Amino acid sequence: MMALHKYLIMNTLCYPILSIVIFLPLAGAILLLFMRGERSIKMTALITAAINFPLSLIIYSGFDIGTEKFQFGEFAPWIPAYNINYVLGIDGITIFLILLTTLLAPLCILCSWTAIERRVKEFMFCILIMETAMIGVFCALDFILFYVFWEAMLIPMYLLIAIWGGPNKDYASIKFFIYTLFGSVFLLVAIIAVYLTTGTFSIPDAMFRDYGFSFQLWVFLAFAIAFAIKVPMFPFHTWLPAAHTEAPTAGSVFLASVLLKMGTYGFLRFCLPITPKASVFFGPYMIALSVIGIIYGGFVCLSQTDMKKLIAYSSVAHMGFATLGIFSFTVFGWEGALLQMLNHGVTTGALFLCVGIVYERTHSREIYDNVGLGKIMPAYVGFFGLFSISSFAFPGTNNFVGELYVLIGIFSQSKLAGFFSIVGALLAAAYMLRLLKQIVWGREDKREIADMKAREVIYLLPLALFVVWMGLFPRPFVQVIEKTLMNLHSQMNIFLR
Repeated sequence: MMALHKYLIMNTLCYPILSIVIFLPLAGAILLLFMRGERSIKMTALITAAINFPLSLIIYSGFDIGTEKFQFGEFAPWIPAYNINYVLGIDGITIFLILLTTLLAPLCILCSWTAIERRVKEFMFCILIMETAMIGVFCALDFILFYVFWEAMLIPMYLLIAIWGGPNKDYASIKFFIYTLFGSVFLLVAIIAVYLTTGTFSIPDAMFRDYGFSFQLWVFLAFAIAFAIKVPMFPFHTWLPAAHTEAPTAGSVFLASVLLKMGTYGFLRFCLPITPKASVFFGPYMIALSVIGIIYGGFVCLSQTDMKKLIAYSSVAHMGFATLGIFSFTVFGWEGALLQMLNHGVTTGALFLCVGIVYERTHSREIYDNVGLGKIMPAYVGFFGLFSISSFAFPGTNNFVGELYVLIGIFSQSKLAGFFSIVGALLAAAYMLRLLKQIVWGREDKREIADMKAREVIYLLPLALFVVWMGLFPRPFVQVIEKTLMNLHSQMNIFLR
C-alpha cells in the first residue's frame, strides 16, 4: 500500500467517485432485468446514463492539472495470493476518454428511442454494460482488472451487431469477435510476461523499468498486435467496415467513438512506458503503417456509395493520424494524438448519428438515395455540414487542432511521413466534400421527408457545440493533458539514454 503513494493520489472525497461512475451503468442494467414496459425500460436506461455524465464532470472539476500522478485513487485487495488488487486512478491521458464515454452513452440511448423496436430491454442492457466496461478500461491500474474490463466489452458489442444489426450481421459480428479475441490473446501473453518479470500486476509499477531489449521487443509485439487490431491499423482493419455497416446506429457510435480509442490508449499506457526502447525501434514501421492507413482509407472512401461505409473507412484514416502522433515520440505529437482521439470520437460519432437520422426516414444509406436534402431538411444539413467540414479538419473546427499538433510532431521527425499525411488530409477533404455536395446540393428531392425532431436536435447539439468550442478554444483541453505527457516524455528519455 505504501508504494501506491509514489504514483497514486488517493481519493479524498467522501465517496468512491471512480467506482460510482464505472458501476452505476451496471446497476442500471441489472435494474432493467426486473422491469416491464418498454417506455419504463427506456427511461430508466436514459436516466442512468444521463446521471453518469454530471458525475464524470465532478471528476473533471476536481482534476489537478499540475501533477503527473494518477488521481482519485481507489485501492482494495482482490486476490492477495497473486498480488491482484482493485486499483483505480486517472491521469491526463484518460480524463477526456471517460468524459467522452459518459457523454455518448445517453446520446446513444436517445438515438435508439424509435429505431430499436424489438428486444428493447436487452438492447438497453447491452448499452449500459458497454459503458461500464469502457470506463473501467480507462480507470483500471491493475493488469488483471484492466483485462477483465477489456474482455467484458467484447460480448455486448458482439450482441449489438449480431442481434440488432443489418442483413450481413452474422458475418460482421463473427468477424469482429474473432479479430478482437485474437488480439486479446496477445494482450494476455504480454501481461503474463510482464508479471513473470516484475512479480506484480500493478500497471504503474511495471512502467519505466530497465527491462532487457530482447524482452521489450517481444512484449511490444504482443501489445502492438492487440492494440493495432483495436485501433484498427492497416492491415488489421478489415473487420471494421463490416462491423460499422451492420451495427445499429448506437453500436456504430460506441464502436467508432470509444472502442477504437482503446487501441491508441493501449499504445500510450503500455507500449511507450513499459517498452520504450522497443517502441523507438519499431517506430519507423508503425509510422509507415499509419501513413499507409491514412492514404489507403482516403482512397477507399472516394469510391464508396454507402454513407455508413464511407464514414467507417474514414476512421481508418483518422485513427492513422492518432497512431502517427504517438510514434512521433514528441510531446506535440502525443498531444495531437490525444486530441485527435477525442475529436474523432465526437465528429465520427456525430456523423453516424446523422446517417441514422436519414436512414430512419428513407430506409437507405446509399448516397444516391439521399441526395438533395438541403431544401427539405435544412436543420439536418446544417448539422451534417458542420460535422463534415470538421471531419476533414477545416480551420476553426476541432479536428483541425488535433491534426495540426500531429503534423507538427511528425514533421519534426520525418518530413516524408509529414508530406504523405498532408496528402491524406487532402483526400479527406475530397471525399467529405463529395458526400456533402451530393447530400445537400444534389438533384432536388420531391419526397415528403420531415426535418429533425426535437429529440434528434438534443443529441446532436452538444456534439456540435464541442466541435466549435474545441476548434476555437483548444488551450483548456491541452492544459489538462500537458503535464502527464511531459512526464511521459521525460521518463522515456531517461530510459533511452
